[in-house]
Order: sequence, then structure tokens, then C-alpha cells
Amino acid sequence: MLLIAGGGIVGLTLAMTAHSLGMPVRLFEQVDRPAPLGVGINLQPQAVRELIEMGLEDAMDAIGLRIREVAYFSKRGHKIWDEPRGTWAGYNWPQYSVHRGEFLMMLLRAAQLRLPNGTIETGWKATGFDQDGDTVRLHLENRAGEKRVETGSMLVGCDGIHSAIRAQMHPKDGPPVWGGAVLWRGTSRAVPYLSGASMAMAGHEWQKFVTYPISKPDPGTGEAIINWIAELKYEPTRQWNKEDYNRQGALDDFLPSFEDWLFDWLDVPALIRKADKVYEFPMVDRNPLPFWTEGRVTLAGDGAHAMYPIGSNGASQGIIDARFLGRCLREHGLSEAALNAYEAERRPITTQIVLANRSNGPDQVMELVEQRCDGVFSDVRDVLSEAELLDTARSYKRLVGMDIDELNARPSIL
Repeated sequence: MLLIAGGGIVGLTLAMTAHSLGMPVRLFEQVDRPAPLGVGINLQPQAVRELIEMGLEDAMDAIGLRIREVAYFSKRGHKIWDEPRGTWAGYNWPQYSVHRGEFLMMLLRAAQLRLPNGTIETGWKATGFDQDGDTVRLHLENRAGEKRVETGSMLVGCDGIHSAIRAQMHPKDGPPVWGGAVLWRGTSRAVPYLSGASMAMAGHEWQKFVTYPISKPDPGTGEAIINWIAELKYEPTRQWNKEDYNRQGALDDFLPSFEDWLFDWLDVPALIRKADKVYEFPMVDRNPLPFWTEGRVTLAGDGAHAMYPIGSNGASQGIIDARFLGRCLREHGLSEAALNAYEAERRPITTQIVLANRSNGPDQVMELVEQRCDGVFSDVRDVLSEAELLDTARSYKRLVGMDIDELNARPSIL
């Protein structure tokens, strides 16, 4: 029996993957009643490939939008660089933007249809584990304080950035790491800008605005749901609120910094004001770990490698974790050998991504423009060479598994 702690994106992907391979699974999620909470995320082609191979393409098209391009701008709204994305770039698979909560609920519905009744249990939080020989015991607790123990032959901690499984493995790990950036996130109904399916980023390391549509336009109004993120960076020694995905933010804390961001392609303050709710979240990650696996227990997703949302790779890398772990389980069975093979492949790659995102990832082109010309230019090639632009994009794509030719030629994980 494979035990999974956490019923988020990674846990559900792993549960469906293991079941498709004929393995018995039990999944435990701490939330009593999962709901479509959160804002937008992007799913990159290497992860979308896995979702399509799981038979979820129609479901993705029903809830998400295929992104056509990504574009970077200075804080003055001047275009630095753009490039096509997904199938428009030559990938065999699209890139989707989607509401995180709607995506999670779609995965949950799919899992409930495919898995035997009773496979997924909600309202039970993982608190720890113990193991001996071929047996793992997952310790669980509900909101009423009731405790129970479930027994299996393997446990995967998919229980997020505050993973209890990770905490037991690494008691000196400490809390999530804040580098000084605070995000205010929201969704607004507005007519899409640029191509109509563009992911746009403007600003620099200390002040940034990211936006992309996460729905198709309404046939009547032409408006779509536009996801946006306003980011301000402070000195890391400054005190800020603890991370909480559901804490509402105040416009007065950030909107004044964006009041003059009136671009010919987007009115930033107007878009912000159209949001019904704004959520505030300090941008945090986790330090890379020296190991993920302890006997018959391992980690996946944010529990293993929580990363800054730069480059839009958090959810995508977690999906790849689940699928590659499925491959290792198919090849080695429910064994320590499977977990060791999984970690040997995935931990070095995700460690590099965590560190690259701390160095601003592909968004570094905006910071270079800010440093060199204060965001003002008539021709970006006077500020950044073509080679610098291309190298920044290509090196990050190779790191995260998005090189077009390599991905298209790569055999299926499963």
C-alpha cells in the first residue's frame, strides 16, 4: 500500500499515477472540504505533457487558457523581449494558465472517478511517521483532536511547504525563508491585452507586476478573468506577516507604488482596482535539502522543494515529481530502491531551480534593464545584447526541462 500525505496538486497526480500502474493507494488530506481557493498559476509544457498523457486535456481546456506568448517590459512599459509559448513556440504540448483552485478541483474530480471509493480521505492531517522493516506507519489527526495510524509499505509526503513529514526528517530545517519580497495577488475581469493570451511581466527585482488571463473571453463582454501579482521587495531584515495563502491584503499597502504604471497596452492601477479581493503573501521558499528519502519515506512537491514563483515552475515541477516517482515505482516496485532512484534524479534538478529562482531566474532581464538605463530606452539592443537575451531564456529552459528540441525528443516518463 502506498500512503500519500497531502491531497494537493502533487498528491492527487501521484495517486492517479500509482493507481494507473495497478498499485493500491491511500491519500489523506487535512482540509475537511476542498474548495477552489487561490489565484492563477501557469503549467509549463513539460508538465502539461504529463496531464495530457493522463487523459486530462479536455478537462484542462474546459478550465484553463492556452498561453500564446510571454513578454517582459521595463517599469515604463517598454518591451524588453517577448517570445511565443506552448505550441506557438514549437512545443508538442501547450502551456496553460489556470485558476489554481479550479485546477485542484478538476484533479480531485478525476481522482474520485478513477480511484476506488475510500481511497481519498479528507479532514486528516499528517503529523508524523515511524517505520520498521517493510512497514511505514502514518500518524494522522483531525480537527477534533482524534488520532489514528495508517499502515502501508511506503509513504510520500506531499503535504506542502509546512510538511510534517519533512519536519520530522529535518528537525533543524527551520521555517520558510523570506527574501524580502511581498506579493499582492488578485483576479479582475477585463478585456485581455496584447495577444489576448499573453503572460506579461513589467518592472524589476524590487518592483514588479505580473499578469495573465486565466479564462477565455466572455462572448458578450469580451472580458476574461485576468490574474495579476503586484510585487514589492524590502530588506529581508524587515518584519512582515507570516505566509498565509488566504490573508486579504489592503490596497493602501501597495497600490500607490503602481499608480503611475499607465502603459499603452495596460492600465495597471485600473486592473488592480477591479479585483473583488486582494490577497497578501510574502514570497518564501525552502532551503534545498541534503536528502529527501528516509527508508521507505520520501518527499515530493513543495514538501521537497518549495520555490519562488519565478519562471512559473512550482506546480509543474511537482507534477514531474509525481510522474517520475511513478516510473521508479513501476521499475522497482514499492521499495527503497524506487525512492532512491527517484531522489537521485529529481533532487539535484530541483535544487538548481530553487537557487536559480532566488537569483531572479529569467526575470533577470528586467533587472539588468533597470540597472543600466532606469527602464528607459528606444531600442533594447542598446541596453541588452541579443546574446544576453537569448542566453537568459535558453539557460533557464534547459534547467527546468523546457528546451523545445530536447523536450519534444524526450521519451515519455511513463
